[in-house]
Formats: sequence, structure tokens, C-alpha cells
Amino acid sequence: MSLPCRALAALLLSTLPLLGADIHTVVFNQPVASRQWTLQELNPALPSDWTPYNFLVLEFRASSSQRFELGIQTAAKLVAKRIHPYPGVWVRASIPLRFFRQGMGNAFDMAAMVNQPRNSYWLNVEGGSNAPLTDVLGLSFVMRYPQGAPTLDIRSVTLAKSDPGDDILGGKPIIDQFGQYTHADWPGKAHTLADLKSAWAAESASLAQAAPIPDRDKYGGFVSTKADATGYFRVQQIAGIWWFIDPDGHYFYSTGVNGIATGAPTRVTGRKSYFASIPSGTILSSSSSSGYGPALSGTVQRVSFYTANLKTRFGAHFMAPWAALTSRRMTAWGLNTASTPSLDQSLPRGVPRQPYVTGLHGLQTGPLVMGMPDVYAATFPAHIDKAIRLQVAPLKDDPWLLGYFIGNEPPWPGRESQFVDLVLSGSSTVMRKDFKAALAKGDTPAIRRDLVLAAFQRYLAVVNSTLKKYDPHHLNLGIRFGGTPPDYVVSLTKDFDVYTLNKYRYEPPPDTLANVYRITGRPILIGEFHIGVPDRGMAPGLVQAMNQSERGLAYSYYVEHAAAHPEVIGAHWFQWIDEPVTGRNDGENYNIGFVDVTDQPYMDLVKAAQATHARLLDIHMGKIPPTDRRAKTSDVGTAEESSKLGLPGIQ
Repeated sequence: MSLPCRALAALLLSTLPLLGADIHTVVFNQPVASRQWTLQELNPALPSDWTPYNFLVLEFRASSSQRFELGIQTAAKLVAKRIHPYPGVWVRASIPLRFFRQGMGNAFDMAAMVNQPRNSYWLNVEGGSNAPLTDVLGLSFVMRYPQGAPTLDIRSVTLAKSDPGDDILGGKPIIDQFGQYTHADWPGKAHTLADLKSAWAAESASLAQAAPIPDRDKYGGFVSTKADATGYFRVQQIAGIWWFIDPDGHYFYSTGVNGIATGAPTRVTGRKSYFASIPSGTILSSSSSSGYGPALSGTVQRVSFYTANLKTRFGAHFMAPWAALTSRRMTAWGLNTASTPSLDQSLPRGVPRQPYVTGLHGLQTGPLVMGMPDVYAATFPAHIDKAIRLQVAPLKDDPWLLGYFIGNEPPWPGRESQFVDLVLSGSSTVMRKDFKAALAKGDTPAIRRDLVLAAFQRYLAVVNSTLKKYDPHHLNLGIRFGGTPPDYVVSLTKDFDVYTLNKYRYEPPPDTLANVYRITGRPILIGEFHIGVPDRGMAPGLVQAMNQSERGLAYSYYVEHAAAHPEVIGAHWFQWIDEPVTGRNDGENYNIGFVDVTDQPYMDLVKAAQATHARLLDIHMGKIPPTDRRAKTSDVGTAEESSKLGLPGIQ
């Protein structure tokens, strides 16, 4: 594409402005709604070769927080990434083009690899391919199963070599004093402190009158069942059906929830104008700016509005009353597994405890490649020994502990060749030396895969044996695998007591469950799932429901269909609290909580969970079928249609 004049050509060396003041609008009103524009339509000054540029700079306004896919159409292919917007405000989004040019890189786990935080939006770069941007024809905008015919307005499309920065261009602040989005309203939104106090009092009164889920012992196991009691949680297959067995010898199906905590921090640094006020005494600091996306220097400050609201509710010493309320909620709602021991450790004396799981930390030490340490280093076994010994010592005799996770969503399965490249180009390690020596004799994809699998086997051997040495009583719940690891990875996990997978769908895929069980012969725990809504300024999560009522139906459908599989022994929701509207460390801002930022429950979800949890024993024993009521994804599509479409990047 030729340039109109020398002056404009010089201007292109830094930033290319839109000519004219046209606003380009797309209305997303089809199950898969899309709109494409050529570069000439968007900005006649844009070149087709984007090689010299590092940022695509858009000024846009989205009416909804529902994600859309931004595609760059080249002569060869379409390359697309997901944009998660703040609704109802004009923003400048300085989008790094490196995510379109290159594949996913090195990160500790899958979320860190695919989520990219920015100031005025955030990116998910999983899927959507990558390519050189040398022959760009135009841009495309796609939304799958939109809710309420949302619109997207675009008023500027430019390129830049250096980052001009992201920002909200009008309508600040976007976060109110309670941590809620200012440009949206909903039933139960707290407009005043009096609103909050009234809502809190009403829930407390309701909890005091709540009838317990029937047929439950103190652990949440089924009183009407009986197996051998060992004083600890274990697993057993009975009449072809797998169960947890609780310490008193009752069958136990784990209905868990992750992320039970008193904080949900979000970054303030570089964005103070986004907040109406910063609650006193709630600023958290991080000495490192890594992982925060935009270029930051010095100390990064964060704030947790959830913590501030708990202080308002319970006072400065809020941990004990918060823990007591959370435990009462879990019991009333039929949730019987917490995600960490911290809830139990905060409970006041006399308040019933909750069973829990926990992850072992500090196992990935030294120079990491896709979350894997140098397993061949002479110090590796001693490091693992110390890390595990110190962590399990206070827990090894606790009957309320189900077991331990030894890892979370490693990003390397299926990417072994890239893993080897990262090792070879990284710091000097024993693993690097061994890989070089092995590849000197031959370098093929099969050899590279075997090198990575051998390293993984060593990691598992050292960790599994050390955990069993220091805690023979509790279960090894394995690695919480994300995505769908290849069979050759799954086959190495047979020493786990339980195989755990994180599966974000409208139901756990039966073929995946059957294949895992065929390979391992171990009972299966769903480590993470959720369904969200594009609501309250937040994105809908990895799986979307049309509204809060449909989200409750989606919970029932997923949990009941999981329980209908005899090899599945539990499902854990991610997570307890909504993520912050302005995003956690990696930018993610999903509306996926059992409670919101003001510590108010989502009662549609709660009521659906209560009804489902009361049915689980009969469903898992095959006496009654799971619900056949599928949730609506949006007003133009269903969950069934969405699953058939196969949304890219959803685990």
C-alpha cells in the first residue's frame, strides 16, 4: 500500500493516526457475530507491513464486559487474541503485537502463560495462532454467543514502535468505594454503607434459620453409608464406584471451592485515577513489578476491597468472625472441602471445622523452565526433602486434611520441543548439560520428548516418595493438570492416589474421563471448574452463562454430570470470591464467585448448589439421573451449541 506523501511516511515511523473522525461500530447479535474492516476502511495511512511496529493502538468503547476476539488478517492467515474490556467507557488499548507474531512462551503455569495484564483491558493469548505481520489486510472482531446484543465502537486505529500506554479516556473513576464497577447497576448493588449493613444482617438471619443438608456427618460425608474407618481420608472403590471415605468411615463426595481467602488484591500503581477512593490501611506492596504486564518500576502497590469490606463488617480483627461465617456458609450450602488449611486455622473455638486440601509450595526452585526445576541438580532431592518436611509437619496428623496437590497446570505437556529449546538457551544447569549431551547423538522430536518425560519422571519420583515418607496418612492428589495432557504424560501419574484435572466446560467431557481412568485406574477429582456471567463490569470466566440464574443451573448441570461418573469423586469450583474488576496480578477479572466483593452471596448459585448437593449420593450411586436442564449461554445460543462449536482455548 503506497503512502500519500513524504510527510505522512515520516510520521509512520513512530505513530500512525486515524484520518478523520469516523466511528466504526459492530453489533454482536448472532451466535458467532463478526465484523471485518480493511485497513483502508479503518485508517488509509496504515501500511500493510507491520514489521517495524510493536503495538497496535486502538481507541474503542465496548457496551459489555464480554470478551471479543481481535483478529489481524494477513494474506496468509487470520491471527486472533482475546480482548477483555471494561464496559461503557472509551479506552486506549496499546496491544503488544508480539503476542500475535510468536507462540506462547515460558511461564510457571498455564494461567501465567496465557493471561497478559494491561491497564485498561486485559489479554488472553491462548490459541488463535501466530504469524509474521508482513502483509496485513485488515482487522476482524468476533464475539461468540453474545448476551444482549452488545456493541463495540472503534474510533482510532494506529501503530506505534514504543508503548504509548493504556488508559481509560473518560468516565473515571470506574471503581467505587466498595470495589464495585461504577458504570453498571444490578439488584443488590451497595450504594451506601447502610445498604451493605442491611444486606449483611439479612443474610446472617437467614443462615441462622437454614436447614442443614440432610444425611451428613461432621466431615460432610453421608451418614447413611458405612465403610472401614481409619481416622483419615482415603479412597476406595465399592461396587464399581469410587469414593473418598471420611475419617469416620462414611462415603464422601468432595464438593469443594477454591480461593477461600480474605483478600482479592488488584494493582493500584499506574491506575490510581481508576478508583474513587483507596480504603485506609489496605494498600499491599510487592517489591517486584514482574508479572504485572505494563512496564512498571519500583514497588507495585495493590489494594483488596474485599478485605476492606470485611474490616467494615467485622472490625480490625476480622479473621475469626469471617472464618466462622464462611464455615457456616459452607455447611449450609453443602460445600464440604476448602482449598487451604487457613480457614480452619482462623476458626474461633467451638465453630465446626471444614475438611480441606492444600498444595505443596516451594517445590519449583532455582531456574525454572515452564514450571519445572533442574531436577538433575545435586541439591534437588535435599531441597524437596526440606520443603515437604516443613510443610507437612503441622498437618500430617490432622484428620480434616484430604490430601496434597504437588503441582498446578504445568504448561509444557505437548510442547516438549519448545521446553528443550528453553533449557538449551537458558542458564547453565545440569539439565542443560545433560540435554546437550543427549542431543549431540541425535536430535529428533521423539528424543526431545523423551528427555522432558525423563525429567518429569524424576520430579515425580522424588516428590512422591518424599511426601509419602513424611506423611503416610494423607492422599497424594497429584498435579492439577490443565487442558488435556497427552496420554504419554497421563501414563506417568499412576503413583498418585487420585488423578486431578482442571476442566472448564459445561460438563466434564466423558471421553476425557474415560481415557484418564483407562490409563491410570485411579479415581478422578475435578480440581477446577466454573461458569461466569459478563456482569458487574467483570468478564464471564472461561465458561459463560447468560445471567446469574442460568449460572446456578450451569453449576447443577456440571456437578451432577460429574457425579454420574463412577470414577469421579469430587468437583471443586473456582473460586470463592469474584476476581477484582480491575484484575488480579495477571489481569484476569472473572465474575465467578460464590460471594461478591462486598461479601454478599450470589443466591441463585447458592440455591442451585444446595439442591444439587442434596442429590449427590443418589446420583453417584446411580439411583437417579443427573439433571437434563442445560443453562442458556446467551440470548442467542445455548450451552449445548457452545460446546459443539468448540470455543478455542477453553480447557
